[in-house]
Amino acid sequence: MTTPRNRARLSAVAGAVCAMTMTLTAYSGTAYAEVRAEEHPATLAALRTLQSAAGPGAAVHAGADGHDWTLSAGTGTYGADRPIRRDEHFLIGSQTKAFTATAVLQLVDEGKVALDTPIDTYLPGVVTGNGYDGTRVTVRHLLRHTSGIAPYSPGMPLDPVTVQPPRNADGTYTPREVVRTALSLDPVSAPGAKATYSNTNYVILGMLLEAVTGAPARAAVQSRVIEPLGLTRTFFPAPGDRALPSPAVTGYHGARLGGIYVWTRAQIVEPSLYGSAGAMVSTLEDLTAFYEALLGGELVSPGSLAEMKDTAQTGSGLGLFSTRLSCGVTAWGHNGMMPGHHSYTLVAEDGRHASAMTNAAFQFGTPHAQMTKVLDTAVCES
Repeated sequence: MTTPRNRARLSAVAGAVCAMTMTLTAYSGTAYAEVRAEEHPATLAALRTLQSAAGPGAAVHAGADGHDWTLSAGTGTYGADRPIRRDEHFLIGSQTKAFTATAVLQLVDEGKVALDTPIDTYLPGVVTGNGYDGTRVTVRHLLRHTSGIAPYSPGMPLDPVTVQPPRNADGTYTPREVVRTALSLDPVSAPGAKATYSNTNYVILGMLLEAVTGAPARAAVQSRVIEPLGLTRTFFPAPGDRALPSPAVTGYHGARLGGIYVWTRAQIVEPSLYGSAGAMVSTLEDLTAFYEALLGGELVSPGSLAEMKDTAQTGSGLGLFSTRLSCGVTAWGHNGMMPGHHSYTLVAEDGRHASAMTNAAFQFGTPHAQMTKVLDTAVCES
């Protein structure tokens, strides 16, 4: 279905130290090389604005037609002059959902799953109780976040959700127990009535992948999406695997108040707590390669891709969101947050692409607008 991609990795770094201890490094082509600031001045300005409102560091990787470039501001390790690179690992959070949705749509293409079939057909008794009825919730509802299942983000610092799923003796979680606990929260709507973003939808879809393929969701995503594309720096961690591969961007908890900020290293959330909704690890470079392949028709059929991109009714497609950019093009992608990392990737209809990240995830005062501005500017400058 796909052709493996062997993306060139970069090897030499050039940077400049800016005011307020901000480091700007630019990478371009097949080796680290300096990019003149005047080549991407608007993106540079937007990235510096993001970094000033976000973590110790921020970076964007962008390009078109095989000509990619990367800008980095601040540092990937607090207290060191260490710009974030395009090939460094970080937690991609909810960008995992785009990978999960892709694997599910492949099953649709193979005739093994139908979008408008109730989830109870594949997972009897999983979505039930407390007002939930899996005979009324379809696969499409789960993919589009229109299932009516309540938002649920367990294990997040300062999160108001107090109900936590039971842990196994080794500190891991089972998807069934995560879903069971999530469904103790009352439904927010009838299935199909409106869109309400919920991680639980995609934990259930991971269970669907396992039920249909006979393999864990991580194995299905690995074999169907990651390996065919040659994404050698993208991983779906196994339960209990709480370490980022090297090289990695250090993630932080912290806060900013004007020019005052405090950073402490973030602990990695147990991957089985979010699984197919948010456990994956990748890099800026691999993320753009994935979305380019997906939106370029390399992973699913034209019909399934059209379903994924259809955001007209609710603003949410099947694992993708769309954004109209300032230069008049529409781009699709997804964002993601996990303690220590906040990221967002977009690919435009004409192939221009950008992926940005910062190494802190704020639950209050999250710089969503600044992140979007970086991507908008990078895509439109490419």
